[in-house]
Amino acid sequence: MLIDTALLSRIQFAFTISFHILFPAFSIGLALFIVSMETVWLKTKNQLYLTICKFWTKVFALTFGMGVVSGVVMEFQLGTNWAGFTAAIGGVLGPLFTYEVMTAFFIEAGFLGVMLFGWDRVGPKLHYLATLLVVIGTTLSAYWIMSANTWMQHPIGYKEVGGIFKVADWMQVVFNPATFPRFIHMLLASYISAGFVICSVSAYYLLKNKFTSFAKTCFSFTWLLLLILLPLQIFVGDVSGVQVHENQPLKTAAMEGIWETQAGAPLILFAIPDQKNQINHWEISIPHGAALFNTHQWNGVLTGLKSVPIQDQPEVIPVFFGFRIMVGAGILMFLFTLVALYLRFKNCLYNTRWFLISSVLSAPLGFIALWCGWITAEIGRQPWIVYGLIKTVNAVSNVSMRDVVISFALIFIVYGIIFGYFYFYFLHKTLHKGPPDINEREGSRQPFQYMPTSFSEHL
Repeated sequence: MLIDTALLSRIQFAFTISFHILFPAFSIGLALFIVSMETVWLKTKNQLYLTICKFWTKVFALTFGMGVVSGVVMEFQLGTNWAGFTAAIGGVLGPLFTYEVMTAFFIEAGFLGVMLFGWDRVGPKLHYLATLLVVIGTTLSAYWIMSANTWMQHPIGYKEVGGIFKVADWMQVVFNPATFPRFIHMLLASYISAGFVICSVSAYYLLKNKFTSFAKTCFSFTWLLLLILLPLQIFVGDVSGVQVHENQPLKTAAMEGIWETQAGAPLILFAIPDQKNQINHWEISIPHGAALFNTHQWNGVLTGLKSVPIQDQPEVIPVFFGFRIMVGAGILMFLFTLVALYLRFKNCLYNTRWFLISSVLSAPLGFIALWCGWITAEIGRQPWIVYGLIKTVNAVSNVSMRDVVISFALIFIVYGIIFGYFYFYFLHKTLHKGPPDINEREGSRQPFQYMPTSFSEHL
């Protein structure tokens, strides 16, 4: 494949968003965990839960800040690399991005100050309200971004005037029917990703026999939460998949590796797609599986990739394998929750060494699924930047290859420095230092009053 300005701009944007997406997703999930712990603290007045809140709030502040920094870079790229895109659809997506910024900075950032620094300055209920508003702010912020992205995937409620797209019906744009399952799918992915990081950190402390009261409570609560979230994610993913088939049949064809339009298409477990020759090599499949999953009918019809010229097909290999990695990671995470449930009933959740080690290593699973889901959704839309309306090659800025190479190199260097420092600080300072209140208590003779050790006791 020949690299041109459009492709290099796509790679650059993919690089920046791959970093950026980690931080908002983690922040959304971590905010839910913190407000849950603060709810329990207000109810029980147990200082353990307050310590948990304070520790993870510090982590939340770090990730929130990194999300802001990485997000600004992407906004600049829309103007520098994708001028054709912004000129054509600015009247549609511009207000949505503005609402997202207003949500993020007026609600999230405004009450984040109270959430971070208000523990000893405001009352417990007012602090809880601030934390709750931060959760609401992060959720609304995610909704506006998903509204914008969904309009690019399934554009409705617009009118075109001289190649410029304007809003004809704001209700359709803001409340696009395709937005809701995608939004819920993203929220659940964020909660799950954060949950696996919390479990990983807690398992690390348990293996080191450090901060055990803190670690056991986080470990116990989060595995219970994940046991609920993952089945919900599987259900919402199915709803979203059916909708993708209805709105973007070629994306479904690329996900499933289906070249010919056919009824009762098989579910391909493994294959090596050959887009040049429009065939699959070494295919292993289950009859009727793809038709059943995507249409909920045994002999449902799936549109094949050959129904359009090859230049109008999405890049099959990244979509095909991205989808399978996402699903595989989801299945693996669900199996983790079942093992955790079994160990809980056996009363050995906190001392089964192989499971603790596996939990530490599982930290990136949610983010891997998130990344691969994004790859599937965005590359599966190609060659369109706005599905069926604007092709990606027509949206790129009139800039030289040299300019794109220089900007990409600078972004790569700066990101390496900034994110390298973040991970060092997060892993080697914040996490290794641990919760300060726990250090003080475990060094004293004042043990915590409550620690759930069994499934029934936690409930």
